[in-house]
Amino acid sequence: MNKKTSFYVAFLLILFCSCSSYKNIPYFQDLNHNTITQEQVNNYSPLIIQPADILGINVNSRNPESSAIFNYNLNRVNGSPFDNSPENPITGYLVDDKGDIHLPLIGNLKAAGLTTSQLSTKMDQLLLSFYKDPVVNVRLINFKVSIFGDVQRPNVYTLQNERTTITQALSLAGDLNITALRNNIILIREVDGKRNYIPVDLTSKKLFDSPYYYLRNNDEIYVQADRTKFAQVDRGYRTATLVLSGLSIIAIVLSNLYR
Repeated sequence: MNKKTSFYVAFLLILFCSCSSYKNIPYFQDLNHNTITQEQVNNYSPLIIQPADILGINVNSRNPESSAIFNYNLNRVNGSPFDNSPENPITGYLVDDKGDIHLPLIGNLKAAGLTTSQLSTKMDQLLLSFYKDPVVNVRLINFKVSIFGDVQRPNVYTLQNERTTITQALSLAGDLNITALRNNIILIREVDGKRNYIPVDLTSKKLFDSPYYYLRNNDEIYVQADRTKFAQVDRGYRTATLVLSGLSIIAIVLSNLYR
């Protein structure tokens, strides 16, 4: 094979590898990008309260001074002094192992298995015995997801919106690195005492219809890097090792010359 033929073969191999790699990069490849696509949202269900959740509960009534006893820090509810400092940021009501929360006036109330909206309605009815026209707002305040692997900013993220999607969460982490495998993301979710490892494919718009598109409290998202990532790191490590070895040899030679 002459030099000219070798050059063309090498060029075609590089071009083929580049195209092969790029086709795995775009998201939602089966989505028509040339027209508006509309579909019904059928896969969203509200978050269900579970043991170990922390609920922020706010009660308003025509007697705000009286109903304010519900709006205290968790430690105040348990009899300790009110403390909402950065060193003690937990505020709200902890759902215990039995699925209950302990409330002033009401006592133990089953919260697990309900949505925050259902719990608000339930408390509205119970507080009619104590207040006129009570208004109860409940939200989950320790809603968090862990995102790690080949993303820009791996971290544990606290979410303000109960209707958060996997794509929104990945955006919080700065999106996937170019070396991440978009069709091999793993969603780790605990359901009824069992840990589920769920494959997620960002290259297909079928993700939007998936029952796992909307996140749940304590979900974990692992983004796997492709072999390119390892090759880059390994190449850098080998190069650094060779450079250090070369510098060491030069230092030894110079030391012997000028001894």
